[in-house]
Amino acid sequence: MPLSTPSRLALALAFSLGLSACPQPKTAPETADVAPEAPSYTLDEAKLPPMNSFSAADIDSAGNACMDFGSYINKNWLAANPIPSDRTSWGAFEMLDERSNAIQRQIVEQAATMKDAKGIDKLIGDFYATGMDEAKIEAQGISPLKSRIEAIEALSDTASIAEHLRQSYSQGEGMLFGFGPEADFKNSGMNIAYATQGGLGLPDKGFYFDADKQDKRAAYEQYVARILTLSGLAPADAEREAKAVLAFETRLANASKSSEELARDVSLYYHPVSPEEADKLTPNFSWSKFFESQGVEKPAMFSLAVPEFHREVSQMLVDVPASTWQSYLRFHLVDSSAPYLSSDFVNAHFDFHNKAMRGQQENRERWKRVLGTINSQAGEALGQIYVKLAFPAESKARMETLVRNLGDAFAERLKQLDWMGEETRARAEEKLKGFTTKIGYPNKWRDFSGLETRRDSYIENVLAANAFNYRWSLGKIGKPVDKDEWAMSPQTVNAYYNPLQNEIVFPAAILQPPFFDGKADDALNYGGIGAVIGHEMTHGFDDQGSRFAANGNLENWWQESDARNFKALSNKLVQQFDAYEVAGQHVNGKLTLGENIADLGGLAIAYDAYQRALGGKTPEAIDGLTGNQRFFANWATVWRRNFTPDELKVRLTTDSHAPAEFRAIGAPSNLPAFAEAWGCKRGDAMVREGNNQVKIW
Repeated sequence: MPLSTPSRLALALAFSLGLSACPQPKTAPETADVAPEAPSYTLDEAKLPPMNSFSAADIDSAGNACMDFGSYINKNWLAANPIPSDRTSWGAFEMLDERSNAIQRQIVEQAATMKDAKGIDKLIGDFYATGMDEAKIEAQGISPLKSRIEAIEALSDTASIAEHLRQSYSQGEGMLFGFGPEADFKNSGMNIAYATQGGLGLPDKGFYFDADKQDKRAAYEQYVARILTLSGLAPADAEREAKAVLAFETRLANASKSSEELARDVSLYYHPVSPEEADKLTPNFSWSKFFESQGVEKPAMFSLAVPEFHREVSQMLVDVPASTWQSYLRFHLVDSSAPYLSSDFVNAHFDFHNKAMRGQQENRERWKRVLGTINSQAGEALGQIYVKLAFPAESKARMETLVRNLGDAFAERLKQLDWMGEETRARAEEKLKGFTTKIGYPNKWRDFSGLETRRDSYIENVLAANAFNYRWSLGKIGKPVDKDEWAMSPQTVNAYYNPLQNEIVFPAAILQPPFFDGKADDALNYGGIGAVIGHEMTHGFDDQGSRFAANGNLENWWQESDARNFKALSNKLVQQFDAYEVAGQHVNGKLTLGENIADLGGLAIAYDAYQRALGGKTPEAIDGLTGNQRFFANWATVWRRNFTPDELKVRLTTDSHAPAEFRAIGAPSNLPAFAEAWGCKRGDAMVREGNNQVKIW
């Protein structure tokens, strides 16, 4: 079930590597605060999947690096590694995720067998034991939701619906809009409340209107009817109400912003109003009463993001029949609960969300699904044990060196930009120096005491965690931002930049091959994790990150002429990616612009840092490849990835990252160093020249 957070606002703003400088980085202390010593855990390395590293043997000898570098490096690997039936994509990220999951599985299985466990050991043990108890879950069916369904069936008018929404949110079960804390865009050291758009069952507003999405709308309507039937409605009533739910959500979608709009204008999240001003905007839904019902002191100001969405919700409270509200709320309650209920609900949820929408052929094994629940509800609790078993101290030390080198290289590039004036350059240098770097795991772990779990019911544990996490989240409103907090758990295979804190963050799980290998040569590490570090640094200067100053506040620190130059260069990158086509559909250069800027800048900075690390020396060739060739080869290796056709279609509409095959070639084709390394010539597809070449940072 979803937490009532502001549409995952923290991660929407924390630009990730993609699953989404710093001469003297401020890193976490060598030792982190940890929970009291618990029963020891062991790790059997023999049970873990193999590492996935670049191998020269994977190169397509019949291919041409200068025509399609991604295919040249990855074609053979992609052909030999089809997508597993329980996945919708398969590549470097997913393989590392499988390894991380295998480590976590050993942890949770040991926790589930512990006698008289306490603290985080009991927490993850209870979650895993109840999640794996299929017999009990089947016997309970939908009964754990009975009282909630009865409350929905009792709704009769605007007042009762509004009150039900308030009470649902107070338990962390809100589904109509996002609500939660985030740093104030204008005062990033303090948390305020954000209310954002939400409430849609399809991935993006375009799915409700686009002609080529009609098959998805039809599948969704059938799914809504199936869930309503499973929840207790007669089939004929369920089919009728499914049409009403789709019409209801279409109204919401019409008042919503698209993924592209939100990705390319981060200020849409920020619309500060007083509760009294918000009440006038939404006369049928009182925000003053809402804050009171959530146990939050009514603030002087909060952000009512995308106000036209909330205005439409207010209108729908009076002109949509109560019966339709009942169906909408009933469906979303059961839909969000389905993964934790009996097999009828699990199968229905999978058939639509995974199979029909994304092309996944079979559900993931139960242990993987339960592990996913633990990570979403108590990921940092599990992470405390994960890092003890799987994150060597030397990895952190070497990462700190890499970050320093990347920061030095970025600082040097800033000095040489010919399109930027001195005043803007000084502000950019200030921001670079102000970066905070977090590596591996938090220096202070979150406290989960107060979250009570039992061995009675899987979904009851999920509901308890929803309520606990929501209350913990609301406790931040009106208080200073905790600079030690992370937006990802250590076992997450990703990295991110948070503009509100001007920080770059690298969880422990990504610090493995092909990204990072303590035993590999510098070429591979700079082409892998080095480019990732550069990528996250560059996010501080992409089209959205560059709108935030060194202190994390939303601020225009650009001179007008420099801003025009930056936009002109960025538009060239939009055009480059607009021209890429896959499966009959073009990449959306605007939607993916921020990530493409980060890829381009990150790879260029990493190459400069690699050359600085070489100190003028030429390393010996390995497997017939020079150091510079191995640098670019590992960049492409990171982006080896197969997608199901349906998954690819969804990503092209909603994902701010371009498909992996274009990330492998997009940035290198703009770098003269790539052409030199591989002996490419004018006219080759991987050589962009003149006005077609893009150089930003």
